[in-house]
Amino acid sequence: MEEKKSYKGKKTTSLPSIDYSKVPPQALDLEESVLGALMLEKDAYARVNELLSSASFYKDIHGKIYTAITNLAVQNAPVDMYTVTEELRKMGVLDEIGGPYYIAELTSKVSSAAHIEYHARIIAQKYMARELIRVAASIESKAFDEKTDVDDLMEEAEGMLFEVSQRNVKKEVVQINPIIQEALRRIQEASKQADGYSGLQSGFHRLDKITSGWQDSDLIVIAARPAMGKTALVISMAKNMAVDFRYPVAIFSLEMSNVQLVNRLIVNVCEISGNKIKNGQLEHHEWKQLDHKINALYDAPIYIDDTPSLSVLELRTKARRLVREHGVKVIFIDYLQLMNASGMNFYSRQEEVSIISRSLKGLAKELDIPIIALSQLNRSVESRTAADGKVPQLSDLRESGAIEQDADIVCFIHRPEIYKITEDPVTHKDMRGIAQIIVAKHRNGAIGTVDLRFKSEFARFMNEDDETNPYEIISSKAVNGSNSQNDQVPTSTDYVLPSSGDDLIY
Repeated sequence: MEEKKSYKGKKTTSLPSIDYSKVPPQALDLEESVLGALMLEKDAYARVNELLSSASFYKDIHGKIYTAITNLAVQNAPVDMYTVTEELRKMGVLDEIGGPYYIAELTSKVSSAAHIEYHARIIAQKYMARELIRVAASIESKAFDEKTDVDDLMEEAEGMLFEVSQRNVKKEVVQINPIIQEALRRIQEASKQADGYSGLQSGFHRLDKITSGWQDSDLIVIAARPAMGKTALVISMAKNMAVDFRYPVAIFSLEMSNVQLVNRLIVNVCEISGNKIKNGQLEHHEWKQLDHKINALYDAPIYIDDTPSLSVLELRTKARRLVREHGVKVIFIDYLQLMNASGMNFYSRQEEVSIISRSLKGLAKELDIPIIALSQLNRSVESRTAADGKVPQLSDLRESGAIEQDADIVCFIHRPEIYKITEDPVTHKDMRGIAQIIVAKHRNGAIGTVDLRFKSEFARFMNEDDETNPYEIISSKAVNGSNSQNDQVPTSTDYVLPSSGDDLIY
């Protein structure tokens, strides 16, 4: 930015000048060299096909020649000047590219394919630079248009940049030795854990036995119908991991504001009715309980982002920063269907959800941390009549089969009492206040069902053996009405629990 004086003598800031006379980034000599080398050595194409596409070439006729080479390679046909010439003739573009003479000229310009990968990388980089210039020029043009909505333009810019960045996400093939060393290191780390967990503990020990803890680079999808307690499970798990195990966690809440989410955490930790937290009408002993138990949340390594309609690109940027700056070990997303892949064009919502799901799995691998995303189930669960028919299935995942495909672990939350089922038909176990966590898919381990206790008035999931049934406990203090200033800080068993009318379920 440079300053200049206006006609009134005041300083104004001018926009940076852009030189549109510049030639776009290109490497024509290298393009010719790579195409010539591809027709000299039969294995050359396999060395560059992941780096290049026909669009990578600046000169249009070079892109058409590369397309002909690709067609031959796909058919396992030999690639040389004669076969490429014939393929171009079949495509009807031989004269357009300069005829057989131009093909012969390309092969005469190189003697071997020794440096083909290095040259291909330069061509790919020039292509990425041209793509960035194209995106920038498009955004600049629209930004000057007074009729353009800036918020829409920001989303479009994010989407276009995300598409460009995705084309460049490639990993090199690695020889097995260093991977063996890393696998052995992780086995040794796991052996040091007395409980045998190799991943991050959720705080629900029966679930952790099935998963061995949430594993790095895994995408975990937790799905349920509305009112089953998806958000409550995330809050309970985040509290266990951040407060009890001191794992730094990040929560991306697309549905609730950060204050609402923290209120839910306070209800969970302090065991005070959600309605009372909302309206502030606490009894004296409840104020004492709040003051005492809320200390567990102070300085907890919990990071909350409540950006509504979060895009994939925004998540990626923020997640990288959280891992880099705060050492975040796990990311929760509440919930997947509220995300968007802004700026990209889709034929259907299913296609967009597929992109989101695939991007979350890619992000988990890139950051090497577990990502836990909540998901909705479709209404097919409700339409099934039999008692066992209410149990969720993988086919119930809403909007996209890609969620099932991309996820390493798929869990369902099932609370039988929601469907008026109060007793297990096989074991005759009392199912009131019980939530079943069904591990329906586990790419690297066992599947199974875990029973947790669900205290709906506190939006809290607990291990079954954490305490006896709180509904059966009435404190003598509550009965006698003792409420002295000198009383010790009461626990959740020191007063009658609120009725189900105070339930906080999401």
